[in-house]
Amino acid sequence: MKLEVQIKMNPSLYLRDPEQSELGKNIINYSIQLIQKNGFEAFTFKKLAEAIGTTEAGVYRYFENKHKLLVYILSWYWGWLQFQIHYQTNNITDPIVKLTMVIKILATNVEDDIMTSHVDESLLHQILIVEGTKAFLTNHVDKDNKQKLFKPYKDLCNMVSDIILECNPTYKYPHSLSSTIIEIAHLQIFFMYNLPSLTDFNKTDKEDQILAYLNHLVFSSINK
Repeated sequence: MKLEVQIKMNPSLYLRDPEQSELGKNIINYSIQLIQKNGFEAFTFKKLAEAIGTTEAGVYRYFENKHKLLVYILSWYWGWLQFQIHYQTNNITDPIVKLTMVIKILATNVEDDIMTSHVDESLLHQILIVEGTKAFLTNHVDKDNKQKLFKPYKDLCNMVSDIILECNPTYKYPHSLSSTIIEIAHLQIFFMYNLPSLTDFNKTDKEDQILAYLNHLVFSSINK
């Protein structure tokens, strides 16, 4: 029996639920491939429709614009990360070990999950590194926030901050640290490949070196 992960999405992100049809799943699948390959700026619904073999109008029946589609796939990824953290730390009782595992989940390369047939998480992780901040660094962020479009990201940060407080209940900045872990992990990887003078890591470095840096940053901050 094949099991699939189901991520609950905010209906404000779509006009028609893409999870409920083959075309909708293809829109998600091919949009991830095209954005990862060519970048979000070059991505259009016309190119997406051509790749799928459908009409541009057909794509617009699912998503109002490409920004909503970007937020959709990134929100899906945040939800998937929450599932991974819960699944992989469920039986860990030591909060230090648990937080170390969380940092590893957030900061290492991702393999495609066979439990999600129409989503390639490894490509989504690459999109997040390059395009992630474009989801909320906009002039309409307040409007999007009121629609709770960023709730999966906030939920993930809350999950991590709760684990930080398990390690040190008196730590004053758990939410700031949790979002810092997530953003720094992605920025260091981006800098490593694109702006190497902004980091101490280079392309030959392994993941464990970035993890060592993040663990030093986090556990020094919380005095553990």
